[in-house]
Amino acid sequence: MRTEVHVHGTVVLVEGVSIGQVEGALRPWLDYLDCASIKEARSLEQDEPGIVFDRKRFLLEICWTGDVGRNFQGVLGDALAGLGPLAEEASTVEITYFHDKGDEVQLMFVGPTPQAIHDMQRRLMVEEVSNLLGRQFGAEDVSQVAALINRLFAEDWTRKQAAGESGLASATQPHTRPKQLH
Repeated sequence: MRTEVHVHGTVVLVEGVSIGQVEGALRPWLDYLDCASIKEARSLEQDEPGIVFDRKRFLLEICWTGDVGRNFQGVLGDALAGLGPLAEEASTVEITYFHDKGDEVQLMFVGPTPQAIHDMQRRLMVEEVSNLLGRQFGAEDVSQVAALINRLFAEDWTRKQAAGESGLASATQPHTRPKQLH
Protein backbone atom coordinates (compact mmCIF):
# COMPACT_ATOMS: atom_id res chain seq x y z
CA MET A 1 0.00 0.00 0.00
CA ARG A 2 1.37 3.40 -1.00
CA THR A 3 1.04 6.50 1.16
CA GLU A 4 1.68 10.11 0.32
CA VAL A 5 4.28 11.66 2.61
CA HIS A 6 5.80 15.11 3.00
CA VAL A 7 9.32 15.53 4.40
CA HIS A 8 10.31 18.99 5.59
CA GLY A 9 13.36 20.36 7.38
CA THR A 10 16.64 22.21 7.18
CA VAL A 11 19.92 20.61 8.24
CA VAL A 12 22.85 22.92 8.99
CA LEU A 13 25.97 21.22 7.66
CA VAL A 14 29.63 21.54 8.62
CA GLU A 15 31.48 24.08 6.50
CA GLY A 16 33.30 22.39 3.65
CA VAL A 17 30.85 19.52 3.16
CA SER A 18 30.55 18.56 -0.50
CA ILE A 19 27.56 17.54 -2.57
CA GLY A 20 29.15 14.11 -2.92
CA GLN A 21 29.21 13.66 0.85
CA VAL A 22 25.59 14.77 1.15
CA GLU A 23 24.45 12.41 -1.60
CA GLY A 24 26.51 9.61 -0.04
CA ALA A 25 24.74 10.15 3.27
CA LEU A 26 21.34 10.28 1.56
CA ARG A 27 22.11 7.20 -0.58
CA PRO A 28 19.51 4.96 1.16
CA TRP A 29 16.77 7.50 0.35
CA LEU A 30 18.05 8.16 -3.17
CA ASP A 31 18.26 4.42 -3.90
CA TYR A 32 14.72 3.99 -2.55
CA LEU A 33 13.58 6.66 -5.03
CA ASP A 34 15.73 5.15 -7.79
CA CYS A 35 17.62 8.45 -8.16
CA ALA A 36 21.31 8.97 -8.82
CA SER A 37 21.41 12.47 -7.30
CA ILE A 38 19.36 14.82 -5.15
CA LYS A 39 18.49 16.85 -8.25
CA GLU A 40 16.59 13.82 -9.55
CA ALA A 41 14.62 13.48 -6.29
CA ARG A 42 11.78 15.70 -7.37
CA SER A 43 8.73 16.34 -5.26
CA LEU A 44 5.26 15.37 -6.47
CA GLU A 45 4.24 18.94 -5.70
CA GLN A 46 5.53 21.26 -8.45
CA ASP A 47 5.97 24.23 -6.09
CA GLU A 48 8.23 22.29 -3.69
CA PRO A 49 11.99 22.39 -4.28
CA GLY A 50 12.62 18.77 -3.23
CA ILE A 51 16.06 18.18 -1.70
CA VAL A 52 18.41 21.14 -2.17
CA PHE A 53 22.02 21.54 -1.05
CA ASP A 54 22.97 25.21 -0.60
CA ARG A 55 26.74 25.17 -1.13
CA LYS A 56 27.27 28.76 -0.01
CA ARG A 57 25.43 28.48 3.30
CA PHE A 58 26.09 24.74 3.86
CA LEU A 59 22.43 23.94 4.33
CA LEU A 60 20.43 20.97 3.20
CA GLU A 61 16.86 22.12 2.66
CA ILE A 62 14.19 19.46 2.32
CA CYS A 63 10.67 20.15 1.13
CA TRP A 64 9.66 16.97 -0.67
CA THR A 65 6.41 15.06 -1.20
CA GLY A 66 6.19 11.56 -2.62
CA ASP A 67 4.32 8.27 -2.65
CA VAL A 68 6.06 5.77 -0.41
CA GLY A 69 5.70 2.23 0.85
CA ARG A 70 5.96 0.64 4.27
CA ASN A 71 9.75 0.61 4.58
CA PHE A 72 10.16 4.33 3.86
CA GLN A 73 10.49 5.31 7.52
CA GLY A 74 13.49 3.00 7.98
CA VAL A 75 15.09 4.19 4.76
CA LEU A 76 14.65 7.83 5.73
CA GLY A 77 16.01 7.09 9.21
CA ASP A 78 19.12 5.52 7.68
CA ALA A 79 19.60 8.52 5.39
CA LEU A 80 19.24 11.01 8.22
CA ALA A 81 21.62 8.98 10.39
CA GLY A 82 24.12 9.23 7.53
CA LEU A 83 23.76 13.01 7.63
CA GLY A 84 24.60 13.09 11.36
CA PRO A 85 28.40 13.26 10.96
CA LEU A 86 27.98 16.05 8.37
CA ALA A 87 25.71 18.17 10.60
CA GLU A 88 26.98 21.26 12.37
CA GLU A 89 24.12 21.17 14.87
CA ALA A 90 21.02 19.13 15.60
CA SER A 91 17.97 19.71 13.43
CA THR A 92 14.40 18.51 13.29
CA VAL A 93 12.93 16.92 10.17
CA GLU A 94 9.14 16.68 10.07
CA ILE A 95 7.49 13.85 8.19
CA THR A 96 3.75 14.05 7.52
CA TYR A 97 1.92 10.92 6.39
CA PHE A 98 -1.38 11.67 4.68
CA HIS A 99 -3.97 8.99 5.52
CA ASP A 100 -7.67 8.82 4.67
CA LYS A 101 -8.61 9.05 8.35
CA GLY A 102 -6.28 11.95 9.18
CA ASP A 103 -2.70 12.97 8.94
CA GLU A 104 0.12 11.72 11.15
CA VAL A 105 3.21 13.81 11.90
CA GLN A 106 6.51 12.27 12.88
CA LEU A 107 9.60 14.17 13.93
CA MET A 108 13.06 12.81 13.30
CA PHE A 109 16.17 14.38 14.70
CA VAL A 110 19.54 14.49 13.01
CA GLY A 111 22.71 15.83 14.54
CA PRO A 112 26.44 15.46 14.96
CA THR A 113 26.16 13.69 18.33
CA PRO A 114 23.50 11.96 20.39
CA GLN A 115 23.91 14.68 23.02
CA ALA A 116 23.15 17.40 20.44
CA ILE A 117 20.04 15.49 19.38
CA HIS A 118 18.98 15.02 23.00
CA ASP A 119 19.38 18.75 23.61
CA MET A 120 17.32 19.56 20.49
CA GLN A 121 14.59 17.23 21.74
CA ARG A 122 14.68 18.98 25.13
CA ARG A 123 14.44 22.45 23.58
CA LEU A 124 11.54 21.37 21.37
CA MET A 125 9.70 19.83 24.32
CA VAL A 126 10.17 22.95 26.46
CA GLU A 127 8.92 25.12 23.59
CA GLU A 128 5.86 22.98 22.84
CA VAL A 129 4.83 22.57 26.48
CA SER A 130 5.47 26.24 27.27
CA ASN A 131 3.32 27.34 24.33
CA LEU A 132 0.53 25.01 25.39
CA LEU A 133 0.62 26.02 29.06
CA GLY A 134 1.01 29.71 28.20
CA ARG A 135 -2.58 29.70 26.94
CA GLN A 136 -3.85 29.10 30.46
CA PHE A 137 -1.10 29.97 32.94
CA GLY A 138 1.28 32.85 33.65
CA ALA A 139 4.98 33.02 32.87
CA GLU A 140 6.03 32.02 36.41
CA ASP A 141 3.99 28.81 36.31
CA VAL A 142 5.23 27.99 32.81
CA SER A 143 8.86 28.52 33.86
CA GLN A 144 8.39 26.02 36.72
CA VAL A 145 7.25 23.37 34.26
CA ALA A 146 10.09 24.24 31.87
CA ALA A 147 12.57 23.78 34.73
CA LEU A 148 11.05 20.36 35.47
CA ILE A 149 11.35 19.34 31.81
CA ASN A 150 14.98 20.45 31.77
CA ARG A 151 15.65 18.40 34.91
CA LEU A 152 13.92 15.32 33.46
CA PHE A 153 15.99 15.55 30.29
CA ALA A 154 19.20 15.95 32.30
CA GLU A 155 18.33 12.85 34.34
CA ASP A 156 17.44 10.97 31.15
CA TRP A 157 20.79 11.83 29.61
CA THR A 158 22.63 10.70 32.75
CA ARG A 159 20.73 7.37 32.68
CA LYS A 160 21.50 6.88 28.99
CA GLN A 161 25.20 7.52 29.54
CA ALA A 162 25.29 5.12 32.49
CA ALA A 163 23.55 2.46 30.40
CA GLY A 164 25.86 3.05 27.44
CA GLU A 165 22.96 4.20 25.26
CA SER A 166 24.54 7.45 24.15
CA GLY A 167 26.18 5.99 21.02
CA LEU A 168 25.84 7.27 17.48
CA ALA A 169 23.15 4.70 16.74
CA SER A 170 20.68 7.23 18.13
CA ALA A 171 21.44 9.76 15.41
CA THR A 172 17.76 9.76 14.48
CA GLN A 173 15.03 9.50 17.03
CA PRO A 174 11.45 9.27 15.78
CA HIS A 175 8.75 11.08 17.70
CA THR A 176 5.21 10.49 16.43
CA ARG A 177 2.16 12.60 17.14
CA PRO A 178 -1.16 12.96 15.37
CA LYS A 179 -1.41 16.04 13.18
CA GLN A 180 -3.54 18.69 14.80
CA LEU A 181 -6.58 19.54 12.76
CA HIS A 182 -7.83 23.12 12.67
